[in-house]
Amino acid sequence: MEIFHSSNVKVINPLAKAGRRNLDFGKGFYTTRIKSQAQKWAFLVASRKGKNPQGIVSMYELDDESLATASYVYKKFPAYNLEWLEFVVACRQGRDETNYDIVEGGVANDQVIDTVEDYENGRITADQALDQLKYKKPNNQICFRNQEIISKYIRFKDSETVGKEDVGQ
Repeated sequence: MEIFHSSNVKVINPLAKAGRRNLDFGKGFYTTRIKSQAQKWAFLVASRKGKNPQGIVSMYELDDESLATASYVYKKFPAYNLEWLEFVVACRQGRDETNYDIVEGGVANDQVIDTVEDYENGRITADQALDQLKYKKPNNQICFRNQEIISKYIRFKDSETVGKEDVGQ
């Protein structure tokens, strides 16, 4: 399966421990199955860096067939639900104590982050948050939190430069 990583640099040798800690699914190497999403994120990352932004989307082959037979802890959130909401809040607050090697699910992006933050800060209840989130279609992110998985099952293929013309900006 092809997966994509957004950045302002080409990432040939990804590292699980190189990312920031308090992200949606904790510290890890973040990818997506959705190329257009990766392109938009790459441009957004690059836009924060300079006047003429050009992001980089690195493309990889994930050996998901071999990975499926290995014994790693994989957690998938198929929807924005209470379990996803509480997990994201715990990770963002640095309170995640799970042993997941891979976490996959929706991104707390611009469409849903206000709801997550309102819940996190006690301005709304979980029921209110879930009522708002049920109208949002989850996009996709896969966080590889185990370096062994990255080294064994992810192979760099190529990268591409992304500018505003590529993302409709």
